Amino acid sequence: MSKYEPVIGLEIHAELLTESKMFCGCRVVDSVTAAPNTAVCSVCLGMPGMLPVINKRAIELAIRVGLALNCQIQHHNVFARKNYFYPDLPKAYQISQYELPLARNGWLDIELPAAENEPASDVQRKRVRIRRVHLEEDTGKLTHLEGNQGSLVDFNRSGVPLLEIVSEPDMCSIEEARHYAAKVRQLLRYLGVNSGDLEKGVMRFEANVSLRQVESEKLGTRTEIKNLNSFRALTDAIAYELQRQSEVLAAGGQVVQDTVGWNEHRRQTFSQRGKEEAHDYRYFPEPDLPPLEIDDTWIIEIGRQLPELPDAKRVRYMREYGLSPYEVEVLTEDRAIADWFEAAIAAGGEPKSISNWMLNVLFAQMNEHGQQIDQVIVTPEMLVALIEMVDRAVINTNTGKEVLGEMFISGKPAQTIVEEKGLAQISDEAQIEGIIDQVLADNPEQVDAYLAGADKLRGWFTGQVMRASEGKANPGLVNQLLAQRLVKLRGDQ
Repeated sequence: MSKYEPVIGLEIHAELLTESKMFCGCRVVDSVTAAPNTAVCSVCLGMPGMLPVINKRAIELAIRVGLALNCQIQHHNVFARKNYFYPDLPKAYQISQYELPLARNGWLDIELPAAENEPASDVQRKRVRIRRVHLEEDTGKLTHLEGNQGSLVDFNRSGVPLLEIVSEPDMCSIEEARHYAAKVRQLLRYLGVNSGDLEKGVMRFEANVSLRQVESEKLGTRTEIKNLNSFRALTDAIAYELQRQSEVLAAGGQVVQDTVGWNEHRRQTFSQRGKEEAHDYRYFPEPDLPPLEIDDTWIIEIGRQLPELPDAKRVRYMREYGLSPYEVEVLTEDRAIADWFEAAIAAGGEPKSISNWMLNVLFAQMNEHGQQIDQVIVTPEMLVALIEMVDRAVINTNTGKEVLGEMFISGKPAQTIVEEKGLAQISDEAQIEGIIDQVLADNPEQVDAYLAGADKLRGWFTGQVMRASEGKANPGLVNQLLAQRLVKLRGDQ
């Protein structure tokens, strides 16, 4: 492998979150839970004489993606027939785009972790060029029966708007490919155009993989790995294919251009068919659809409606809120998380404090209860009220964590839980001094040891006072008053 370097390009297919299909009025249903062939009509079943109609909402969502990927939106678009034997498309061809796609010539910057011996803040950035973004219709879903008994086809997914994002072969490592794929997924979720649910197949990756000699501009022969529906499958399949190609080259052989699949159980690729070129698909303009003309007014309007994207949000969080790169990365990973965080700030919370509670306490509760942020019954306003109670020393931090756990279950406000369970913090100095005196009186041996020089027992005394107060004593006051009492004891010695 030292003689060669990887060259990787990705094609990402993403179903768009429209209510109806790309060229007909059939509703888009969950292909996993819906009964087979219940969301079909004569158009998506390819019946003779049926005419397609372009879904305007799908075009709008596709333009959003093109703009977010810094692409040039093409004013003149033409849909084309892509001819190939599709057992899961009843027309036996696919309506897609080729020569005149919706968008082209864009780019996406990815961030790579610092090298092992470099500072953690020394993030490496790389620009991956986007060749094209185009629309097409998705295929149906095949279920292969055991023992070669045939296959069943469900056409519910057939005709669902499918966006294809094609990169240039700009990635030269598995890590770069994974980061690029993850960032595209994040972007599509931020834009609200795709759920990002890889397990349901609403987003799939296809990797074009080759090896070329180091310092050479000539690309090697590539293979295309089809239909990868997880990040693990993506990285493992690329790793296997790179190793396979390197062994072929090391043995003096030649890599054959091929389309391959990934066998998850055997952990290896397998040949599906010889790799086609564009001319093999016999593209020609779809005769049943007129050219699509997009004017600047619509493009500008869509651009104004774009949300703040992850890169801009990360920069703003660090600049305005003083958050660390790690905090920013976690809080902006998901738009719903970022929206929840900003709602808490709007409710009067202090950004750094909210970040700390979300990352260290709220997320722990979400993991324990198996919930996503949009399932949590604790509102941002409720968390802010809880944090304020901790800041005002009504309760201490540990009690605050317990109260948040109760809020997750009951949905009650922090104030109500604290009052019902008598959890208010003890901040009365006389009361705390009384508890300290009782602890010292009950542990004469430890007191004698401390007076003899065992200073580490001070922390032990603090723990005993907190235990005696059932965790309600103000920790700051406990430390202050205990220190004064121990100093007095040594002075009286």
